[in-house]
Amino acid sequence: MTNKTIVNLARTSKVFQPLRSGIFDDKDKKEILSKSYKLMINYGIIKPVSTGMYSLLPLGMRVLNKLINIVDKEMTNLGAEKIMLPALTPAKLWKKTDRYNLNKPELFTVIDRHDKEYILSPTYEEAICDLVSMEQIYDKSLPLRLYQISNKWRDEMKPRHGLLRSRELIMKDLYTFDTTLDNARNTYDLVCKAYNKIFQQIGIDHIKVIGDVGTIGGLLSHEYHYVSDIGEDVIFRCSSCDYSVNQTISETTICPKCKDELHRHNSAEVGHTFLLDTKYSKPLKAMYVKNNELKPMTMGCYGLGLSRILALVIEILSTNSEMRWPVNLAPYTAYIIPPKAGSKEENTSAYVEQLFEILRQHDIDTILDDRTQFTIGKRFMYARAIGYPYVIVIGKAATQSVPLFEVHDLNNSTCRELSLEQMNHYFGNINL
Repeated sequence: MTNKTIVNLARTSKVFQPLRSGIFDDKDKKEILSKSYKLMINYGIIKPVSTGMYSLLPLGMRVLNKLINIVDKEMTNLGAEKIMLPALTPAKLWKKTDRYNLNKPELFTVIDRHDKEYILSPTYEEAICDLVSMEQIYDKSLPLRLYQISNKWRDEMKPRHGLLRSRELIMKDLYTFDTTLDNARNTYDLVCKAYNKIFQQIGIDHIKVIGDVGTIGGLLSHEYHYVSDIGEDVIFRCSSCDYSVNQTISETTICPKCKDELHRHNSAEVGHTFLLDTKYSKPLKAMYVKNNELKPMTMGCYGLGLSRILALVIEILSTNSEMRWPVNLAPYTAYIIPPKAGSKEENTSAYVEQLFEILRQHDIDTILDDRTQFTIGKRFMYARAIGYPYVIVIGKAATQSVPLFEVHDLNNSTCRELSLEQMNHYFGNINL
């Protein structure tokens, strides 16, 4: 293989990726109930630390960062500003909103050396209101839209399915502040449109359903679900119109909009929107000034479970032995396999640089399997297991007068042989 170093080309041999054999012992059996959980552990996406707690490893972080980039773009388009709130929220704030006792069994709490109690935040409504209440905000400066992407904690009684029901989770939280309920409803509609754009870019069909306001409260709520057999929710969806509802709201099997039949689905919630009105702004004094008068801001809160989405895309798209990713979320989009060292085709490794340059020009992130002590077949099996969307093999056809390269589209189960010129055209037409 060429000794020339290609700047910024990732190499499989350098990736920290602890692999497991796939054989789990008895202590794992209670928790390992889902395909995605097994695959993520077997192929080094996550590493269990303790019950319901996981380390997210380099390939998993790449997926998460791609998801965050999609979310950041749509939040920016919405006019939202990114912040970071402390992980610890004073317990006294939760007591002001009467949520402390209601949620106490699921709260992780700590007491500092001054005997002050704090909560490892499962949600941040109280914290954001406390932040906003410290400032004098005038009506002309509203709406205010603030979001963060951070960790949350819940003391789950029975953590299961890996990242689907864990004690520590990664979420995007958006909090909005408006002058009136009508303005807040308009913001609500805009956020729902932004969520639809996010899910469209992820590339897996989602369902928006009427949801229960639950312990968060408020006037209106919608949930965003992926249909999945391991989902713990049940939703009813109309086969003729866009009506969908959570079973916690209604168990009717007839659509109230068009009178057609509603179909039952198991699903997993990955997003939630709430129109809160003044439920939190009043007790926590998140006010704005109009005509020298203080008035409570009308709020909305909007969550996306990013670590849940990460697990569910694997659950939905993968086989029992091979991961598959949406093209926009895969750890790397393209995977180059050069010939085995010492083989007749070894000299064709020189094409790696040209292939990488073509992919770079089209903003396609690429990793090279530089473990040339292994056969092409063995490395191809590995690439299939990890689920890289496009696997490029430099094989026998690359020795021809016009060299050809195998391009395997794993998500569509296709393979074609392309020249360098055709490769440029092919990857130029991929919609990322």
